[in-house]
Amino acid sequence: MRFTCYILSLSLFATLAVLPATAIPVNQLRPRRITSILNNVAQQPDLPSSPQASQAANSSSLDLDNIQGDILIGMKKKVELLFFFHINNATGFKIGLKVLAPMITTTSQLLDVSKQPNALINVAFSHTGLTSLGVNDTLGDAAFTGGQFADAANLGDPGTANWVQAFNGTNIDGVFLLASDSSNVTDFELAAVQALFGSSISELYRLQGQVRPGDQEGHEHFGYMDGISQPGINGFTTHPMPGQTMIDAGHILLGETGDSTSRPSWAKDGSFLVFRQLEQLVPEFNKFLTDNPIMEPGLTPQQGSELLGARMIGRWKSGAPIDLAPLFDDPVLAKDPQLNNNFTYVHPDEDNKANQTRCPFSAHTRKTAPRGDFATVNIDNHIMRSGIPYGPEVSDQETNSSTTTTERGLAFVAYQSNIGNGFRFIQQSWANNVNFFFDKTDKTPGFDPIIGANGGQERFVSGLDPTNSTRDMTLVTDFVRSRGGEYFFSPSIAAINTILTN
Repeated sequence: MRFTCYILSLSLFATLAVLPATAIPVNQLRPRRITSILNNVAQQPDLPSSPQASQAANSSSLDLDNIQGDILIGMKKKVELLFFFHINNATGFKIGLKVLAPMITTTSQLLDVSKQPNALINVAFSHTGLTSLGVNDTLGDAAFTGGQFADAANLGDPGTANWVQAFNGTNIDGVFLLASDSSNVTDFELAAVQALFGSSISELYRLQGQVRPGDQEGHEHFGYMDGISQPGINGFTTHPMPGQTMIDAGHILLGETGDSTSRPSWAKDGSFLVFRQLEQLVPEFNKFLTDNPIMEPGLTPQQGSELLGARMIGRWKSGAPIDLAPLFDDPVLAKDPQLNNNFTYVHPDEDNKANQTRCPFSAHTRKTAPRGDFATVNIDNHIMRSGIPYGPEVSDQETNSSTTTTERGLAFVAYQSNIGNGFRFIQQSWANNVNFFFDKTDKTPGFDPIIGANGGQERFVSGLDPTNSTRDMTLVTDFVRSRGGEYFFSPSIAAINTILTN
C-alpha cells in the first residue's frame, strides 16, 4: 500500500511539472495519511490539536498556514532525511521550487492527521543560497550572513579537519528536510524532488536520522530521554506544562511579536535553522562513567556510575530531573509531563548559591537552561530543538572494546529568530563559559560536560561529585564531537511563492 501511494506521489510530481501550480487543488497534491507522521512520547509535552492551535493562532494573528511545519513541532519525527544541495542554475531551481511550493508542509497540516502528507517536505537556504537566487536583503543576523564555517572557532570546535567535507566552506546553498515514519517513504520522496529539480541542483551531502528502537524511542544515543524541555509559544502552545517557559513567537519566528530586529517584510514567519552534526562517542562515555562512579554511601559502583551520568546530563535516562530525584531514577515521575519539567533548581530551604547536592551548576540541562538561577525568567535565549538521532545502535564489539568504530550521534536542528541570541549564545556564553552560571560560591563551575567545547583541549567540570562539590573532574575526551554544519533560513510559504521564485 505504501509503495503504491508513492508511485502516485511520483506521478503527481510528473503532472505538476507540466501544469501550473494553481491548476491542482492543494488537497489533491499527495495522498493523505490515516496515522500520524509524528511520534508521541509520554515524557514530552503534547502538541496542540488542530482546533486548539487555530484558535490560539487566530487570537494572536499567527498564520500557521504560512509557517513551515518543522519549525514549531519540536522533536516529534520518527524518520528524517536531510539533503544538502548546491544550486547550479537559479532559473531552473526557481521553476522547480514554484512547482514544489504547494507541497511544502505547513504547521497547520502537521497538526491534523487527515491533512498530513505521507512525508513532510521543508526547505531552507544558507546565505549563499539566497544570494544565488538573487535575494540580497539583509536579514539582520550576522552569524547567518557569515555562515557556520567562519564561526567554528567561536563555537569551540577544534578547527574543521573533523568536519564532513561538504560543510567545509560555503558551498551548501540549501537543505531539504524530509520526514515520515519510514526511510522508504523519505527515499521515494527525495527521488521525486531530485527528479523535479534535475540538473538545477547538485547533491553535496545527505544524512539519515531515525528515532531509536523499542523502549529507546525519544532517547538520544547516550540513552537519555530528550525533548522534554522546550519553550511554549504564545499563539501556538495552548496547554503549557508546569515548568514550561512561555515565550513570544518572535523569539522563534521573524517579524512576529517579540522580534525587535528590523527585517524585510518578506522574511516574516521565517526562522533561522541551525544544523550541527554532533557525533556521540557512546562507548567512551559509558567507560568514563564506569571508571568514575560517585562513591555516595549506600550506592553500588553501577549506581554510582548511573548517578554520575545523570549529574552530567541533569536528568536520568528516564527523563526524570535530578533536581527532583537527586539520588535514584524515578521513571514514574519521568513519564508525567505535569511533573517532569516542574522545577527551577531553587529550593527555599537550601543555599542556592552553594548547594550542588541536587544538581551541579555545570550539568548540561542547567548550563543550557538555568531556570531559577536567574532572578527573573529568561525569555531571551531560547531555541526550538527539532533534531533526531542518526547512526546505528552500539555494537557488542564497540561495547566490549569501549571504542566507537561506527559513527552515530545527533542531527541537531534548532530554530530561532536570532542565532546570536539563540544557539550561538547558549553554546558560547553558557556551555563553553567556565564561569557560568555567575554569582555562585563556586566561581568556575567549568564546561558543560556534554556539549561544552574547548577547541579539542581537555575540559574541567566541577560539582559532579555531590560528596565534594568543589572537586574538579578533568574530561580528556570530547564525548560529543562536531562534524560541522551550517546556518540556514527557513522561509515562510508566502516567501517561497513570491521573492524566492520570481
